[in-house]
Amino acid sequence: MLDERKDVPKVALRAPEVVMRLRRMGASFPTRLSFLRTLLRRLSAEEARVTRPVWDMDAEGFGHAVYSVDLGGYTYSLVAVSSDLPPEMRTDRVIATAWDTAYVLYDGVPTDVEIARIVEAAPKQEASRYTKRDLVLSRANKSVRLFAHVVEALRAGRQPNADLVRQTGYLMRTTAVYGNGKFGIADRAEFAHRPGVGGPFMAEMLTVWLIRGFTHDLVEHVGGASLDARFKRHLGIGNSTGLGMAPFLVSHPMLLNAWITARETALARVRAVDALSAEQIETIYRLTMRAAQHLAEWDVPDDIGQARIDRMRQEWPQIAALMTPDLMTGLRPLDRLFQIAGDYSIDTQELLAALLIEPFGALVDDLTDAMATERRPRLDPAMTGAALRALVDRDWGWAVCDYDATEACHQFWYVSEAKAEPRLGVRHQDPGAELESPLDIARQVCRMAADIDPKETVAALLARCPEHRAAVRRVQSLDAAPYAEIRDNLIGRDCLPIDMLRCKLGFFGAAKFDPKSDRWTRITLCQGAPLADELDAADDWWLPTFAG
Repeated sequence: MLDERKDVPKVALRAPEVVMRLRRMGASFPTRLSFLRTLLRRLSAEEARVTRPVWDMDAEGFGHAVYSVDLGGYTYSLVAVSSDLPPEMRTDRVIATAWDTAYVLYDGVPTDVEIARIVEAAPKQEASRYTKRDLVLSRANKSVRLFAHVVEALRAGRQPNADLVRQTGYLMRTTAVYGNGKFGIADRAEFAHRPGVGGPFMAEMLTVWLIRGFTHDLVEHVGGASLDARFKRHLGIGNSTGLGMAPFLVSHPMLLNAWITARETALARVRAVDALSAEQIETIYRLTMRAAQHLAEWDVPDDIGQARIDRMRQEWPQIAALMTPDLMTGLRPLDRLFQIAGDYSIDTQELLAALLIEPFGALVDDLTDAMATERRPRLDPAMTGAALRALVDRDWGWAVCDYDATEACHQFWYVSEAKAEPRLGVRHQDPGAELESPLDIARQVCRMAADIDPKETVAALLARCPEHRAAVRRVQSLDAAPYAEIRDNLIGRDCLPIDMLRCKLGFFGAAKFDPKSDRWTRITLCQGAPLADELDAADDWWLPTFAG
């Protein structure tokens, strides 16, 4: 069980039918349980030191470098390759074949021979093949305008324009961070047992953090001067994320359940705190002001996204006004505050949830230990049809609709043959529906429910209707993993894939979501995170603001 601490009281967890709707998942914010935060706390606790044994760059910043860091008793090295990319070849789209920079996170310290191999292979990305010593593969493009501006400023003996740094927030943005065996790199099982990188996406987060440090070093090298730490701290790593990430939460239901359960348990523990100390109250006030500043600095071109930000800006002072001395010094103040906040928008509610968790590391940080799981959906063939029907009636009422109706089956998911990446098509308009990926979970369950005979076993049902095997397994698994299922129709017209993206990216630790459509978004990772020589400050960068 995830929450085994008997010494910690908690209120009831929020209901899955509330938490697991796409609109609320699409309002996720990073928390102290996010993977980047967990990684940096670990690096800080181990007093990790990043070294740079190789720096082979020409005056214009083209060449390669190696960074090494010890974590959990193992050494990991980032091999970074910087190339002279013609402007006409620079694109963040998946069809790109060349990038400004390419990276491999290597298991150990690479020899000269291994460095040469990676320098040759990494710029080709998926066109090359790799070895199990290669743990993560990534690439990134420059934010050309900001990178050039910072170089120009440093060469002129001054610091860059603060407004431009704040508005952009990164020198480079990754377009892919590949792990878990893709293109021949190591399967996660090769290192999942190791301390520090056994949590979800820890190797990928380590890669991103090291890449961010490399971008700082590169711009200083080309500019010939040092960039102030306040600018470097604010310059994270941008990322463009699209449909390729969306199906992950559907295809890994037990992992999704572990992540959401950890966050919801943390919130429940915090809401159950009977009384706050003066220091805790002061921290909550300080974080409330920081969140307001973060909202003030967050602007996006997307009209829908900006309207949601504007509403949070309007509501947040009202949330702050609720934090009166009488409420904050009373009994279970955070539970009372959170209940009152139920009258505000979903975005504001989720921002408050993330804030409330933040000051209580001693109370909640142990929950990160259970966010990686080896649990898999299991099928129980001995269950009776009556019991299966009871589960469907209890947990899947939201899935019942007429899936022959155009609105209910408007979209279909498929995998692009050219790029082996998930895509979304419009049924009855785009070709390829016959190759549909099985992300229509709600439709599958609805069809399976129509064939249940309460008098027979699941084994008999599947002997008669073997096409329902996956649906039965999902229904049975949800009984013991209540947050495992997105409770919306993923092929309906109203399904917005960006909600799935934001949920997952929030667990990564992403902020400053900048939606470019309902299918892809730009984000910033590591913004405000400690630099390599600041790891003693690893635990105070939730929703960073620019100290410019």
